[in-house]
Amino acid sequence: MPKITVAELIAALGGDLLGAPDPVIERIGPLDGADATTIAFLANPRYQQQLAGSAAGCVILAPALRELAEARGGSYILTPDPYLYFARLTQWWAAQVRPLGAPRVHPSAVIDPTAELGLDVDVGPQAVIEAGARIGAGARIGAHCVIGERAVVGEGSRLAPRVTLGFDCRIGARCLLHSGVVIGADGFGFAPTAGRWEKIEQLGAVRIGDDVEIGANSCIDRGALDDTVLEDGVKLDNLVQIGHNVKVGAHTAMAGCAGVAGSAVIGRGCTIGGGAIVLGHLSLADGVHVSAATVVTRSIAKPGQYSGVFPFDENASWEKNAATLRQLHALRERLRALEKKA
Repeated sequence: MPKITVAELIAALGGDLLGAPDPVIERIGPLDGADATTIAFLANPRYQQQLAGSAAGCVILAPALRELAEARGGSYILTPDPYLYFARLTQWWAAQVRPLGAPRVHPSAVIDPTAELGLDVDVGPQAVIEAGARIGAGARIGAHCVIGERAVVGEGSRLAPRVTLGFDCRIGARCLLHSGVVIGADGFGFAPTAGRWEKIEQLGAVRIGDDVEIGANSCIDRGALDDTVLEDGVKLDNLVQIGHNVKVGAHTAMAGCAGVAGSAVIGRGCTIGGGAIVLGHLSLADGVHVSAATVVTRSIAKPGQYSGVFPFDENASWEKNAATLRQLHALRERLRALEKKA
C-alpha cells in the first residue's frame, strides 16, 4: 500500500495545505472510522458534524469550511470541489496499488493474421481477435475476450475479461468495458406471422465514442438498419440494456438495471436512475433526469427531474386510472373552488 505525506499528495494532485504537511497517509476512507493514517473528504456541508469526531489524519475540504477546520486542528487539503479531488485521488491511488503490467500478447491468444494491433497492445490469455479487427495503441484486451470481424477498439481502451465486441462494431479511445459486456448482439426484432415469429436480421452495428464506461453484464444491441450510438463520455452501470438503434447523447449516465427500448433517443447530460425504463421510439431532451424505477411512457421535451411509479393493472383499467391521475391536481382545484362557493 502507498505511504505518502500530505505535502507529497498536494505536489501530485494540487490543492492548498491547511495545517501540518507531514502526516503520513496509508489509506483513503470515510470520516467515520478513520484513523491517523487515513485521508477522508467532506463534500456535503450537511455532514460537517462528522468532522469534529473524526480521527482522520487529513481531510479534503472546501475553502468555505476553513474556520471549522481551524477550530478542529489537524491537516487539510482545501480545494473548490472536494468530491472531484477525491475522484482524482482514487485514480492516483489505484495506479499505485494496481499498476498495469508491461504489455504482451499471451501465447494462447488467437489473432487472425489480418487483424491490426497498434503499439503496446496487451492481449490476455485465450482472447480471440478476428479477421480485419483493429486494436488501437495501448489498448488492453482481457482474457477470454472476443473481438469480432472488422471491429475496432480505440487507443488506450481497456476490456476486462470476457467482453464481446461484435463484428463491425467500434469503441473509441480510453473506454472501459467491464466483464460480461456484450456489444453488438442482435437487437430484438421479429415479424409476427401465422402465430409465430420471423426473425428480422439486424444489419446495423454499434458505435461508441471516447471515454465511455460500461458496467458488468451490460448489453448494447446492434441496430436493425442504422447503428446504435453511444456518444462521448457516456457512463453505464451494471446490467444496463440498450436496445437496437438507440442514440445516447454525450455524458449521459444510467444506473444499474436501467433499460432503453429500441429507437429511443436520449439527450446529452441526462441521468437515468436504477431500474428505470424508457420505452421505444421516445425522445428525451438534453438535461433530463429520470428517477429510479420510473417508466417513461412519453417523450420529454424539457430538461428537469421526472419521476413516477404506477401500480400494475389490466391495461384498460390502468389507462383509465392514469388519465384520472393526470387530472387529479385540476380536480382538486375545482373542488376547492366549489367548497369556497358553498
